[in-house]
Amino acid sequence: MLEQGTISIHTENIFPIIKKSLYSDHQIFLRELVSNAVDAIQKLKMVSRAGDYAGDIGEPEIEIAIDKDKKTLSISDNGIGMTADEVKKYINQVAFSSAEEFIHKYEGKSDQPIIGHFGLGFYSSFMVAQKVEIDTLSYQEGAQAVHWSCDGSPAFTLEDSPRTTRGTTITLSLQGEEEEFLESARIKNLVKTYCDFLPVPIKLDGEVSNKQKAPWRESPSNLTQEDYLEFYRYLYPFQEEPLLWVHLNTDYPFIINGILYFPKMRPDVDVTKGQIKLFCNQVFVSDNCEEIIPQFLMPMRGVIDSTDIPLNVSRSALQGDRTVRRIGDYIAKKVGDRLKELFRDNREQYISAWKDLGTFVKFGVLNDEKFKKQIEDIIVFRTTAKLTEKVAVETPVVEVQSSDGDAWQDVTPSPSSDNSTPSAPYTTLKEYLERNKERNENRVFYSTDGATQATYIELHKNQGLEVLFMDSFIDTHFINFLEREYQDVKFTRVDSDLDNTLLEQDKATEIVDPKTNKTRSETIKELFEKSLNKPKLNIRTEALKSDDPQGTPPAIVLLPEILRRLREMNAMMQQGTAEFPEDHILLVNTAHPLIQNLANINQSSIIQADGESPTDQLVNLICQHVYDLALMSQKGFDAEGMKSFVERSNEVLTKLTEQASK
Repeated sequence: MLEQGTISIHTENIFPIIKKSLYSDHQIFLRELVSNAVDAIQKLKMVSRAGDYAGDIGEPEIEIAIDKDKKTLSISDNGIGMTADEVKKYINQVAFSSAEEFIHKYEGKSDQPIIGHFGLGFYSSFMVAQKVEIDTLSYQEGAQAVHWSCDGSPAFTLEDSPRTTRGTTITLSLQGEEEEFLESARIKNLVKTYCDFLPVPIKLDGEVSNKQKAPWRESPSNLTQEDYLEFYRYLYPFQEEPLLWVHLNTDYPFIINGILYFPKMRPDVDVTKGQIKLFCNQVFVSDNCEEIIPQFLMPMRGVIDSTDIPLNVSRSALQGDRTVRRIGDYIAKKVGDRLKELFRDNREQYISAWKDLGTFVKFGVLNDEKFKKQIEDIIVFRTTAKLTEKVAVETPVVEVQSSDGDAWQDVTPSPSSDNSTPSAPYTTLKEYLERNKERNENRVFYSTDGATQATYIELHKNQGLEVLFMDSFIDTHFINFLEREYQDVKFTRVDSDLDNTLLEQDKATEIVDPKTNKTRSETIKELFEKSLNKPKLNIRTEALKSDDPQGTPPAIVLLPEILRRLREMNAMMQQGTAEFPEDHILLVNTAHPLIQNLANINQSSIIQADGESPTDQLVNLICQHVYDLALMSQKGFDAEGMKSFVERSNEVLTKLTEQASK
C-alpha cells in the first residue's frame, strides 16, 4: 500500500451535503463521470499535439459496463490517466478542478473544449454509490498504475494497481436503493439525455449509444436545410416543420453556439414555457433557459451551448448576471437578422412565417428598443389591397458574423440587384403610406375584426380605400406604439368615422318638402329619433357613395375613435371588458332603397283617431329593426336583447305580409 490518509476537506459533513443538497437529481452522476472521461481523452490529444506524448493515442472511446451480480457500474476511458500524485491532488482535495490548470498549461494547443470538473463533479458519484474506486494509469512514461478507494467517509486508500492500459476506470458499488442504474435501458436513456452529442463514442453492451455529432458546433456553411430539419425532428419528434431557424456562433465577447427554431404555433403550445435545451460543451445541462431568452422569444425551441452562462455548482440552475442579459440581447439581434434576411430574400416564406410569429415580434418591438430599431421596417400587416404586381421593397441592411470574432460586416446587396418580391396580401406600413399618399396622405384605415367590421371594410374597398388588418390581441397596444412612432400619421378604425370619400357631398340638390319645409334627410333623421327615442344616440343622415345603393348598408353604427379608446383603456385598467357606449352614432344611409321607401311610407300614412296609424307602427318597427341590424356589427346581444330582436323581427315580417296580402 502506497499511502493511507484522509481527504483534505474543511468538514466531515461534506458527503451528506453532496448526497442530499449539492445536486438536485441523482441521475446526473453519470453526466459528470462521462464528462470527466471525455476530458481525459481531450487532454491526451492536447499533450500529443504539443509533442509531450509520442505514443499512439488510438481510437478514443468510453466504455460503460454493468455487473448485476456485483451490483457495480463502471465508466472507463482511454484518455490521459493519472499518477498517484495527480490522484492526491485532483481527487483528495475536494472541489479542486484540474481543468483550469491544464488549459492554462496547454493554452492554444487544441480547439477541443475541456468540460473539466474532476472535483465536485466526481464526488456526485457518492449520491448513488456506497463505495467508489478508481483504477488509472498515466500516459507518462514509466508511470505506475494506482488504485484509489473510498467508502463515502473522509477515509481513503491509495495503492498500486495491476492495470496495464492507459486511462481511467471509475467503478461504483451502488447503494441498494439505486439499483435502477444497473439496467441497460436506464443507462442508455441517461446517455441519450446528457451525453448524446459528446464527441467521443460511448459504448454500452458493445454498442455506441450516442450520436457524437453536435450540429450547432458546425459552421452554417457546412449544413444543408435538410440537416437543420433533421436535427429539429430529432429534438422534437412528431412535430410540424419549423417556420425558420437561427444559427448562433460567436466567441466574443462571450462564447455561445446553438440553433434556435421558431415552431409552427398550435393550440397546445405553451408560449410561456421555454423548450430550449441548455448545453455546456455539448453536455446537456437543463431545459430551463427562461433567464437567457428574451420573453418575446420564449416560443423558440432548439439548443444553446455556452461555457459563459453562469450556473450554480450543480449546473441545475442559471445564475442571472450581466452576461446572461448580453447573451439575451445577442440572441434577439440574431433573430432580427434572420427575419430581415428572410424578408429580403423570400418575402413569401416570411409572410407565411409571420402569421405565426408576428404577435411575438410585435411584443418584442414593444419591449426591446434595440430589437425595435432593427426590424421596425419589416413589420407587415394583412391588407385589402390587391397587390398584383411586384412591389419594390426597401432593402434592409443585413449583417452577418465574420470569421474574426464577433465583428459584424454589412453584406447588403448592391442597388443593382433585383429586390422585388412577389406580392402577397401583406404590406409594411411604409409601403401602405407610399401607395396611398395621393389619395389619403398620412392616414391609415384599419380594422380590428374582419368579421364584425366586414360592412365597414367593404365600404372602404368599394371606394378604393385600402384597409389594414390589425386584429391580433396585441394590436390594441401596438396601434398606440405606431402613433408614437409616426406622429404625423392619423390612424382611423373603419367604424369610427367615415372619410368624405365614402359620402355623397352634393347636398345642395336635395329636395325640400314644401309641406314641412324640410329636406328628405332632415325628415328621415326626425323619423329615427322619434322611433328609437334614445337621447344619447347621435343620428346622422348621409348618402353613402356607391354604384349599387342596394349593396350598401341601410345604416351603420360609428364609435368615435377617441371615445372608444378611452373606454378600452379604462376597461383594461379595471381588468374588465369595455362596455358598448350609449353615446354612439347611427349613420342612416339616405341613398339606400330601404330608407327611401321608409320615408315614402311615412309620408303616405294616415293619422287615425288614436293618433297613430298601422303604417306609423310599421315605420317605427322598421326603424328599430334597421338600428338592430346596424348594432349587431358592433356588439353581440345578450339573452334579453336577442329575445327582443327576434320578437321585433317577427312583428315586422307579420305587418309586411299583412300589407302585401291586402
